[in-house]
Amino acid sequence: MVRETYSEQETFELGKEIGESAQSGDVFTLEGDLGVGKTIFTKGLAYGLGVREDVVSPTFTIVQEYEDGRLPFYHFDVYRIGDVEEMDEIGYEDYIHGEGVCLIEWANLIEEILPETRIRIVIEKDLEKGFDYRKISINKLEG
Repeated sequence: MVRETYSEQETFELGKEIGESAQSGDVFTLEGDLGVGKTIFTKGLAYGLGVREDVVSPTFTIVQEYEDGRLPFYHFDVYRIGDVEEMDEIGYEDYIHGEGVCLIEWANLIEEILPETRIRIVIEKDLEKGFDYRKISINKLEG
């Protein structure tokens, strides 16, 4: 599925829509260049899960946990990891195989340890279509 958004609010709303239908154990992988809107999308997804805390990118902590929604939400940002083995140190497997919903930003950097079954989201800009335009591709991968 491909969706186009033309504002931050539309990107947030798409994330919210996906969060509202997310189920226990879902793993979302999120890819896109810096500044493409990954955090806005993630805030929407969290909101759709019922998270009302301020969602911030966990760039230096790798994972941020939110327990106040209808399901636990685990937001990963693996942009700064030096080695995939660092994921073991934070208990990655427990999160991925747990009852919550996981969203992993920069997932392409840890491709070798991603679950085969996941929802891959790619956000792209196209400045010819406007500064706030985003093409958001959503594909369910099954292993």
